[in-house]
Amino acid sequence: MRLTEKTITRDIIYEGKIFTVIKDLVELPDESHAGREVIIHAGGAGILPVDENNDVTLVRQYRAGASEVLTEICAGKLEKGEDPQSCAIRELEEELGLKASTVTPLGYIYPTPAYDSERTYIFLAQGITPVSSHPDRDEFVEPVKMPFDKAVKAVCDGTITDAKTQIAVLRAERILSGKD
Repeated sequence: MRLTEKTITRDIIYEGKIFTVIKDLVELPDESHAGREVIIHAGGAGILPVDENNDVTLVRQYRAGASEVLTEICAGKLEKGEDPQSCAIRELEEELGLKASTVTPLGYIYPTPAYDSERTYIFLAQGITPVSSHPDRDEFVEPVKMPFDKAVKAVCDGTITDAKTQIAVLRAERILSGKD
């Protein structure tokens, strides 16, 4: 059975700095038509630093979409043509003032694939050393350091609700425990 949809028409509803909103008319697998509203996003990258004491450093920041302060891995939007790992390394330094001697890819996720094209790449950072942080002018973050096992517990008990952070912590746990 064919599951893909064919775009018949596309209208740009909004074009902004971070994303574009489109409205498509599509042909469904049964040849009927339906409308789709999709957010087109360049994607992002996030990174979970784990130091020699097995502590992680996350960030707390206000997120307008959730209307609350969330605890997350540091992350940022991919610039046009930017390599996801370079973006993650840049965000690690900008937001947390950290550098890593080893960066391991943990894959990527689609946070909300029903209506958003965003692909978020996730990385594990090890061999951590401090450097100067320099967050963006409009970026207000608070570093949060905790034992790795406390971060795992916070993911499992629902204290950490950010999806990219949950995935990063659980994938890193498998690697750090030797399961992968």
